[in-house]
Amino acid sequence: MTLRITVLGSGTSHGIPMIGCRCAVCTSDDPRNRRTRTSAAVRLHEQTLLIDTAPELRLQAVEHGIDRIDAVAFTHAHADHVMGFDDLRRFAELAEKPIPVYASPSTLASLYRLFEYALTDARLTGFGIPIVEWHALSEPVELDGHRVTPVSLQHGESPTTGLRIDAPDGASLAWCPDCCGIPAASVDLLRGLDVLFLDGLRHKPHPTHFTVAEAVEAIRNLAPREAWLIHMTHDLDHAETEASLPQSDDVPGGIHLACDGLVVDVAR
Repeated sequence: MTLRITVLGSGTSHGIPMIGCRCAVCTSDDPRNRRTRTSAAVRLHEQTLLIDTAPELRLQAVEHGIDRIDAVAFTHAHADHVMGFDDLRRFAELAEKPIPVYASPSTLASLYRLFEYALTDARLTGFGIPIVEWHALSEPVELDGHRVTPVSLQHGESPTTGLRIDAPDGASLAWCPDCCGIPAASVDLLRGLDVLFLDGLRHKPHPTHFTVAEAVEAIRNLAPREAWLIHMTHDLDHAETEASLPQSDDVPGGIHLACDGLVVDVAR
């Protein structure tokens, strides 16, 4: 096994249950309906890549046994994907070295502004402030022998960055939250995948996110071996939605609804 992904969070910016909501999903006893903000940890060979720092990062890490982060990749700089950034300082303390952070140039600019206090001098770790190394993610990079490729996605007026990860043995996955379209230039980057995680917000149309039906259509077009919807609102009950998802011969492993704590092993 060369790739293992843990879905740390599968919900939207509000989190589920939502404050002040008493709907059937927010009051559900099904633990799969409890969703923190969307993020994931990908175990490579010996290293762990964190995708986004959700506001619940500390709670997610404790809940799912994540005590080592070797690098972080950001999809974009919206609050529900970055506001756990300060918890990186604990991972830097445990590793006793800076944590590389990868993001598109525009996302890096936002991170610089939001977290201007984040130190990049490892000699200052005693201050307990996040220690990071900034890296622009415009081209594929190699992390622990794995190829990480940025994939441009449409998210309303502001683009986001999906991530394709290819293991040395040929296993592959992609993580694509927060999107309402896949540019033609990105379609080829998302073909031939073993596992695809794709935004599937709700059934009702939204200007910046795929609906479930739109996500299913995109998945069928890309034809991964297996697919999971992420970034769901409280409009979607897990059991009900999972049972209603159409299956396709183009996706032999099926199309499923993800949940917090889901672990998927990707191997050839």
